[in-house]
Amino acid sequence: MSKEYFSLIKRILPKKFGKKEQYLAFVKTYGCQQNFADTEKICGILHASGFGFTEDETIADLIVFNTCAIRKHAEDRFIGNVGNVKKLKERNKNLVTVVCGCITQQEEFAKYVKKTFPFVNLVLGTDYIKIFPELLYRALTSRASVCFNELDNLPVIQEDVPTKRANNIKASVPIMYGCDNFCSYCIVPYVRGRERSRKPENIILEVEDLIKNGYKEILLLGQNVNSYGKGLTEIIDFSELLRRIDEIPGEYWVRFMTSHPKDVTKELVDTMADSKHIAPYLHLPIQSGNNRILRKMNRKYTREQYEEIVNYIRIKIPKVCLSTDIIVGFPGETYEEFLDTISLIKKVEYSLIYSFIYSKRPGTPAAKMEDSVPYEEKAKRQSYLIELQKHITEDLFSRYVGTYQKVLVEDLDKSNENVFIARTGGNVLTKVYSNGKDDLLGKFVNVKIIDNTRTYLVAEV
Repeated sequence: MSKEYFSLIKRILPKKFGKKEQYLAFVKTYGCQQNFADTEKICGILHASGFGFTEDETIADLIVFNTCAIRKHAEDRFIGNVGNVKKLKERNKNLVTVVCGCITQQEEFAKYVKKTFPFVNLVLGTDYIKIFPELLYRALTSRASVCFNELDNLPVIQEDVPTKRANNIKASVPIMYGCDNFCSYCIVPYVRGRERSRKPENIILEVEDLIKNGYKEILLLGQNVNSYGKGLTEIIDFSELLRRIDEIPGEYWVRFMTSHPKDVTKELVDTMADSKHIAPYLHLPIQSGNNRILRKMNRKYTREQYEEIVNYIRIKIPKVCLSTDIIVGFPGETYEEFLDTISLIKKVEYSLIYSFIYSKRPGTPAAKMEDSVPYEEKAKRQSYLIELQKHITEDLFSRYVGTYQKVLVEDLDKSNENVFIARTGGNVLTKVYSNGKDDLLGKFVNVKIIDNTRTYLVAEV
């Protein structure tokens, strides 16, 4: 990373914005955990360049939108919010606006942003964070906007990017980037590129440093963590990486996402079962419970294979909690095929489901498929699925009542000073009641579950 630009930016700030006690950046993130991990690096760079941070865009000197291209809803929200910046720019001509992330990795959309929002000063894609200081300096010193595709031959992975963590309890650690799966509905391989892995020693060093500094939960990130090892000279897979991380001394949990079902091996499940620190939780996206739809999605597994994986997980890790992603209304999905998804949900009993109505992404194979299902029908199916899951979750949570659980306390309940927000090892949201004198924040605590709702457990210390 070109760190000399940090000092260059610090020098230019008074000339650009006038002399201030603190120059402020407003950063808005859309999308997945990987985007939020990218934002932590963006904030690290901004902090090293002399910026503080604000949640009020009206007083910001710099506004950054880190965008998502996975679903149209996130894209629409971004377009609406960046459009509002025009009014702020009219009041503050020195305001600098940056648009980055998955949307801008698509050249056509980057051109659309430049044309539709000419007040945007800098446009850069996901792989350009590593030269963000240089591009930001250019944006601060140039009247013309700077676009990400002006520079080529960037390094694949750069390790020395500063990171400003969102909190001091939980930390995300990317272990790999990109995706090779090319699911027919998904834009990720086109905007984040092919799979490439970080060196294991760099990951281990980062995790060791986080644990040494008191972090209690480490989330390992990748579009498909099970493919870890791609592009490395050392022969290593994800199971081996987990074993090495698990050997690090300390009191902490390890989680990871996302796991592609086709690559979940018995070795991986055994590694989880035999570990000291890996939490009994697995996010395992099924997307559909129907084999024809799974083939159209190019998911490369069948419902039967998925069920076999789940059965093995349940045997080896009896207390495991499973969550999943479901796409409702994929092109051509019949009502009977939707009912196959419903039957799978009943059979697996997920603790949490993220359901989405199919969103057409230009440039993907699914975008060319005939879609005869009206939106109203898709919405009706999703509502049915959500209501079913509420009952399943409520039933699962009721089984916790009267049991003792180890939880990690993450936050205070803003509405009640005697209540802490925590999560179990299975990632179940838990509200913990205390006498108000306990300082539980950031600690592992043993609690008794005394009640439940459809969305969280209720516990006391």
